[in-house]
Amino acid sequence: MSVATDRSAESIVVLAAWLYYHDGWNQTDIAEHLGVSRASVVNYLNRAREQGLIQVTLDEEVFTGHRLAEALCERFGLRGAYVLPDRATDDEEQVLLRVARGAAAWLPRLLGPDDRLGVSWGRTVFELAQALESTPVPRLTVTQLVGSMSTPYGFTAETCSTIVAQKLSATCINLHAPAVLSDAGLAERLRREPIIKAQLEALSRCDKAVFAAGSCTPDSHIVGSGVATRAELKRALKAGAVGVLCGRFIDADGEELPSDLSERMMAVSLNDLRDLQVGLVIASGAERLDAMRATIRGGYATHAVTSASTAAALLERTD
Repeated sequence: MSVATDRSAESIVVLAAWLYYHDGWNQTDIAEHLGVSRASVVNYLNRAREQGLIQVTLDEEVFTGHRLAEALCERFGLRGAYVLPDRATDDEEQVLLRVARGAAAWLPRLLGPDDRLGVSWGRTVFELAQALESTPVPRLTVTQLVGSMSTPYGFTAETCSTIVAQKLSATCINLHAPAVLSDAGLAERLRREPIIKAQLEALSRCDKAVFAAGSCTPDSHIVGSGVATRAELKRALKAGAVGVLCGRFIDADGEELPSDLSERMMAVSLNDLRDLQVGLVIASGAERLDAMRATIRGGYATHAVTSASTAAALLERTD
């Protein structure tokens, strides 16, 4: 009888993970020992990760103590920065995923009992949520910072906040309202509805938040999700918009640009994102440089996660 047939499926996963990660066996030797194929061993190891049995981490100091991370903190007054390596041959997708996973590794270490964490929306935040390891934080509350929207991306704002809450064993407060309404009067009336009013008040009580610095390109998520039309984007750019933060256009100093769109938004007030204990901004790539810089200059970010090339480009800017 093989070892594999003498054990439950769960114990086989645990044994395979122990032999691979603790005892240093290779996958071929584990397969022979268990009497299964090498592909089965790969499957066991993947299941161990998915079930939270294995958590692979690198020393945080490798990233926060990086010379570029220290330079970002000194230059922009950040309390911490986490810089991920990248290469000229990496494409944008590879860098985005690496940065999001780095943010997922760092975020739980920035949280503590009784914290109130606001979670924004976007591809980067979604990938962070997906990459989070199961890390319970006592009495943590997670709040959705931007209202709901119909998107073509396969994820929504409430998906991001819900997954983060699940991974951190937190209470979740979602914002049960559209991200943008058809007119400002309707938005104002909806804000007075007791349920929505309570949810919006919860946003103002967040002491920590995680958000991405969004770009103002025609293919950015703010347009693709239907939050802003191309015409509204064009007007915002003409008014000096360089980025998007929690669905709102900001200028080079990080100030929100007043507009009809802003009045129709159902989302956290940008003033509520200032002076937080932790404001974690995540961004990478040349098209997000201005947005990231504006987010930091506006006083929203205390901590940043980015790639080495983006960090270097930020530091090279002299204006």
